Amino acid sequence: MQAGLVGEWIESTGAGAVAPILRSGGMCVSASGRVETIDAHQHLWRYSAGEYGWIDDAMAALRRDFLPSDLTAAMASAGIDGTIAVQARQSLDETRWLLDSADGTDAIRGVVGWAPIAGAEFPGVMEEFDGRAKLKGLRHVIQDERDPHYILREDFNSGIRTMVDSGLVYEILIFERHLADAIHFVDQHPRQPFVLDHIAKPLIAAGVLEPWATRMRQLAQRPNVWCKLSGMVNEANWKTWTPQTLKPYLDVVVEAFGPLRLMAGSDWPVSLVATTYAQWFEVLQNYFAGFSQSERAAIFGGTAIEVYGL
Repeated sequence: MQAGLVGEWIESTGAGAVAPILRSGGMCVSASGRVETIDAHQHLWRYSAGEYGWIDDAMAALRRDFLPSDLTAAMASAGIDGTIAVQARQSLDETRWLLDSADGTDAIRGVVGWAPIAGAEFPGVMEEFDGRAKLKGLRHVIQDERDPHYILREDFNSGIRTMVDSGLVYEILIFERHLADAIHFVDQHPRQPFVLDHIAKPLIAAGVLEPWATRMRQLAQRPNVWCKLSGMVNEANWKTWTPQTLKPYLDVVVEAFGPLRLMAGSDWPVSLVATTYAQWFEVLQNYFAGFSQSERAAIFGGTAIEVYGL
């Protein structure tokens, strides 16, 4: 993490010339003084049925390539300045491809990739990525592991311990039923920054709040955990959800984490089964309309910039 870089000018890298960026009070602002807007969670892929088997018939619209050119068009629809691209399959090849894509696309400010965290080879594997400045974090798809307590395995936790001084964030991808274990997991690593994806995927379609809400409040007591406001519509009824459907869940995470430990993310293109890119950001903007300017700036960009060192 790169925090507290007040007043430091850094030149953005990647395709095309852009205005220099100033870190001011923990926020990343353009030369005009506006805090940059960041989509903290989106995906890219070259689709193949074998590699993306999780895209089932109900998600048939996602069975195509989603590339940086598609992403930048979507971003323009919502006025988003930059994004964090997140792994969608557990492959070093995908991590390499995402980093190459980010290096060629200035709008992709960072990458959360995958690496074999639980493997004995993990430290050696990560040497390959020394110097890849846009690698900001790692994620393992805990939610799909057959072992419901995978996140507590010693081999996995041993790998997490090696990340502490790497500057990399670890992203927690779980269902709400994994939250109790996630709390124990985080407690083993008080110096490691964690970001919780998709508000831990509560049972929104069923309208169930507990025990998710209680456990989210407990997890939020750990100051090294942040939370992404993303993926929520995918847990709701795709056809009938409304902003009111989501409000009780947003209320809980705002109460638990406070606005300064939240970051807005689209989960594009997965979210396209239930919403458009622009509609999702409109939902969040309307919900947070009554918050202070500094709180909105943090949620829609500043916190992601600070946590990931963008």
